[in-house]
Amino acid sequence: MGDEKYIQLIANYDDWVAIKKLKIEPTTEPRTIMQFLASLGISLDKKVADNLGKTVDLKRLDAAVAELSAGKESMALIIEAVSSGKINRAIKEICEIEGMQPKEKNELIEFCKVYALKKALKDSGFYIDYSSINLNIPGMRKKKEKKPEKE
Repeated sequence: MGDEKYIQLIANYDDWVAIKKLKIEPTTEPRTIMQFLASLGISLDKKVADNLGKTVDLKRLDAAVAELSAGKESMALIIEAVSSGKINRAIKEICEIEGMQPKEKNELIEFCKVYALKKALKDSGFYIDYSSINLNIPGMRKKKEKKPEKE
């Protein structure tokens, strides 16, 4: 293993089982590395959102974002709308979790702000991540359907 270069992610918890590995050799194209890293980023972003949804009521935040009606006018208007009092109030409400320390609550608020902005931009046709790229990215296979168990 000494001089081998590689990138790997191994996840095994709850509903997320993933093994993503890329061995980097002198002949490995930068595009291959770029695609692999994009697939990791997309996978990680999905899991951040999934776990955020297990912590706060994202349906309430989704509803608040849906009411923005920013359309596809401009990114600046979307950012302004997401920074509005209405969205901030929704975020503060869903982050009122009993027993949570102020630093933890502030961190959770920041996660929700990023989530709201990404959702509003995506809903308006703007992407700030690589999820809109329709390439055959290594490691981006769809989740396998479980076969029904035989009785």
